[in-house]
Amino acid sequence: MSQIYIPRSLEPVVQQAAQQFPAVVLIGPRQSGKTTMLQHVFGDHYQIVSLEPPDVRLAAMNDPRGFLSLYTPPVVFDEIQYAPNLLPYIKEQIDANRNRLGQFILTGSQNLLLMQQVTESLAGRAAILKLLPLSRWEIAGMPERRLPWEQPATASLPSQPTAELWAQALRGFYPEIALSPERDARLWQGSYIQTYLERDVRNLRNIGDLTLYQTFLRALAARSAQLLNLSELARDVGVSVNTAKAWISILEASFQIFILRPYFANIGKRLIKSPKVYFVDTGLLCYLVGLRDIEHAAAGPMGGAIFENLIVSDLYKIYLHRGEVPALYFWRTASGAEVDLVIDLQHELIPLEIKLSETARPEMAKELIGFQHVFKEKARPGYVIYPGKMLLPLGQRVATLPLTNL
Repeated sequence: MSQIYIPRSLEPVVQQAAQQFPAVVLIGPRQSGKTTMLQHVFGDHYQIVSLEPPDVRLAAMNDPRGFLSLYTPPVVFDEIQYAPNLLPYIKEQIDANRNRLGQFILTGSQNLLLMQQVTESLAGRAAILKLLPLSRWEIAGMPERRLPWEQPATASLPSQPTAELWAQALRGFYPEIALSPERDARLWQGSYIQTYLERDVRNLRNIGDLTLYQTFLRALAARSAQLLNLSELARDVGVSVNTAKAWISILEASFQIFILRPYFANIGKRLIKSPKVYFVDTGLLCYLVGLRDIEHAAAGPMGGAIFENLIVSDLYKIYLHRGEVPALYFWRTASGAEVDLVIDLQHELIPLEIKLSETARPEMAKELIGFQHVFKEKARPGYVIYPGKMLLPLGQRVATLPLTNL
């Protein structure tokens, strides 16, 4: 049975990029829907060539000029990291016809090595975009929604019972599993992690002990949405701090995690410098920490961290799928005052607190009010994002924001 196509927020961005650059590079994790989106948007006009099959890859490696001569632009080369030697020859073709836009669309599932090679070969010639797993907006069929603090305001997402929200968090947002309720989520997630370890990790860096790396991955998942103490993490897993740093870089490069850094401003207080780590997909996060059912996920010790990860990763995807660099931070002082998420709009800051409780209470606004006091007119009205249903004032410039309104 063919799967229903879900429109992606990135579609108009990638179409515009193809009209403005000779090449577009679309990167993101495996199975995030890159090829499916490109088939939907460009399938009638572009040849789509996968470089993953060994025979195709060998042909591209052995005779790159001859290989490229078989495919007259416009063409999509899928999984370009398997034949990076094509990039200088693609540059050669672009430079021979620089005014022709949208000649090549390249996809890849590894950020680190691929971006080095793209920067070397296609600097100034390619737009670089990222596609992550589905956002809640996309699943709801509202890919072009706007955020509550943006104008014009848009309609709320469909109301979602708490149990359904947690079921979605456990399954995750990769299209293949999010859109197929009959699929066994844990079986898919286990297979995904194994494929990720054997392909992406081995391609990015020569790691001898994949079992130890997987232990590291699980230990990091248990620290999601917390301040990252690298020394403690390295000690618990039994690796050096430098190894832990390198492995964090691999996870970032392969789009499994992203790092939230603290917001710094000259406010006369010493701020916490450690970053926080979030997983791109809550389904894989829950799988890695061994959560199997809704009750343990929602009411267990990681309930708050998973809910926070859900919100932060969704906002991260929303901004990336607009073609923007997500300007997301957190704020924490040495005395322990903390705001979970700060969105930097350059001249204004949107402070957000994320609370798992469905009951709004005035004390939830305390940190946001403190943040507004410090940043004064630069701070916009703050929100407490929670799974409740009511829009309620919690202070002069703080209100609740039900998850369905985000």
